[in-house]
Amino acid sequence: MEEKKTIFSGVQPSGTPSIGNYLGAIKNMSAMQDGYRSIYCIVDMHAISVRQEPAELREKTMKLLALYLACGIDPAKSVIFVQSHVSAHAELAWVLNTLTYVGELNRMTQYKDKIAKHSDNINAGLLNYPILMASDILLYNTDIVPVGQDQKQHLELSRTLAERFNSRYSPTFTVPEPFIPKVGAKIMSLSEPTKKMSKSDENENAFISMTDDEATIMRKLKRAVTDSDTEIKYTSSKPGVSNLLTIYSLCEGITIKQAEERFCGCGYEELKEKTAESVIKILKPIQQRQKEILLDKEYMRVVLTEGAQKAENIARKTLSKVYRKVGFVSRT
Repeated sequence: MEEKKTIFSGVQPSGTPSIGNYLGAIKNMSAMQDGYRSIYCIVDMHAISVRQEPAELREKTMKLLALYLACGIDPAKSVIFVQSHVSAHAELAWVLNTLTYVGELNRMTQYKDKIAKHSDNINAGLLNYPILMASDILLYNTDIVPVGQDQKQHLELSRTLAERFNSRYSPTFTVPEPFIPKVGAKIMSLSEPTKKMSKSDENENAFISMTDDEATIMRKLKRAVTDSDTEIKYTSSKPGVSNLLTIYSLCEGITIKQAEERFCGCGYEELKEKTAESVIKILKPIQQRQKEILLDKEYMRVVLTEGAQKAENIARKTLSKVYRKVGFVSRT
């Protein structure tokens, strides 16, 4: 029997995920856990590269855990844990720091974006962020990493560091490959459909949060930007309409072509209304289940404790190999 490939995904607890995060990533995470050895990490260490309120960070971490579980990620099938609970992430990151060239980090477009956005807090963590991400991935001999277009550059560095270490010391790390869904990898902003939807957008009408109520979802989608034309067609010249068709098709589990056919002869108002109804239909049971899970603190504690132990067992084996190969003396 062929061994399952490993898939790793890390999400920051820095805000409530949007419908874009769900359709582009979380939905796939749940669907793929039967076919892969799935490792899902809540990356709280990454989150503190920008200033966080400690109490809020703890609350957001637990809410994200509950949301993962509510979306169907099963602790019996997947390893789900909090990054700071497994110290090997920080330990491997230090070793990888010594293999990473400063010029490689300076070229990262996300670093440039972040220092522009957080000019009052340009810390070393912002620069070294991709090295910690590489550590997250390489610790688990990850085969596949679901990434958006904005994270491809970081994954390329992970691949480079894996190959560099393997070449310098001997084969150790699996070189990861990106997984980018053909449809839904990039859900766009409702107010600026040429820009990716972001849960941290200052314009709250630009995104749908997974915790938005029915009235809010309907209102935001009715305000979604389309264009002056009236034809409902998926094309690069109609980014707003194409974005709504993408959201609708993913929520309904149909193709873009089938979505176009459903709205043939309809107006934009109907497209927006039906898309809102589809989003509500998807999110309502998830929201209810998340509320139930958040009330069961003992269950969440057990999930995190057991998840951290499973992750630790895998990560320590990799780190032990790395330490031995770079010349560190074993403590046992």
